[in-house]
Amino acid sequence: MQERKITKIDIVTRPEKLDELKDALNEIGVMGMTVSQVYGCGTQGGHKEVYRGREYEINLLPKIKIETVVCEIPVETVIETAERVLRTGKFGDGKIFVYELSDAVRIRTGHRGAEAIIDIPGEKP
Repeated sequence: MQERKITKIDIVTRPEKLDELKDALNEIGVMGMTVSQVYGCGTQGGHKEVYRGREYEINLLPKIKIETVVCEIPVETVIETAERVLRTGKFGDGKIFVYELSDAVRIRTGHRGAEAIIDIPGEKP
């Protein structure tokens, strides 16, 4: 049996795009994901705010980070879907990071590799 490649994809983008991205990823078969609220800075820069009469430079802006792991869905399909949904052409659209994973373990069953991340047909929580 040939080992299937396991890939982790991290997407960092604007918080207001979460629902649209989640729906688009579900449509292509990506069901499992972890979403975190994060702060980041890049070419988008920041802005100034005044607090108690003093001006502060706010460099870190609120973002969301979506993490998913795939083995059956082509990585390029995930990237193309995310780009289509997230691209506004303005600074702050975000970044996509792709990592090759050496292994994964489903703690409940002990399954490893691709078996650890694919859905088991007919199994419900």
